[in-house]
Amino acid sequence: MISPVGELSAEVIGAVAGEIKQVFGFSTETSPILQDLSFALDDNRNQYHSTAILDRLAANIPPHAVRVLAIAQVDLFIPILTHVYGEAQLGGAACIVSTFRLNEGRSGINISPKYIDRIVKEAIHELGHTFNLRHCPEHTCIMLIMLQDEIKRLS
Repeated sequence: MISPVGELSAEVIGAVAGEIKQVFGFSTETSPILQDLSFALDDNRNQYHSTAILDRLAANIPPHAVRVLAIAQVDLFIPILTHVYGEAQLGGAACIVSTFRLNEGRSGINISPKYIDRIVKEAIHELGHTFNLRHCPEHTCIMLIMLQDEIKRLS
């Protein structure tokens, strides 16, 4: 299940759904689970704690959903990092992706193919973690590609 938090373009949802079908073999439905993320806002950082969001998301997964992927436009963090592009429950049922930093600081008005590709890759990466996949050493592996991208952006 794809669970947009706030407005998300049909183009992005379609691209993510198509790749989920291709990679994992699952059809998707789109349904918002969380409307308000204010419970996860850290006022000092002006960012949203992704683990708190995952906990709330996992507690509200519909019984028929195999996995849930939330896609939000807020800036996410975990306490040990300045930001994250997403987070997943390793071997669990929930993951979240943030589009906030994937558009290189440009507004979401112009949705470029590169921006959509980044969202799709991050979504597949985080969903991979829910299926207990860990980062791998192969340079073509999506589990490594997104980790390398994150390291480059942090540098």
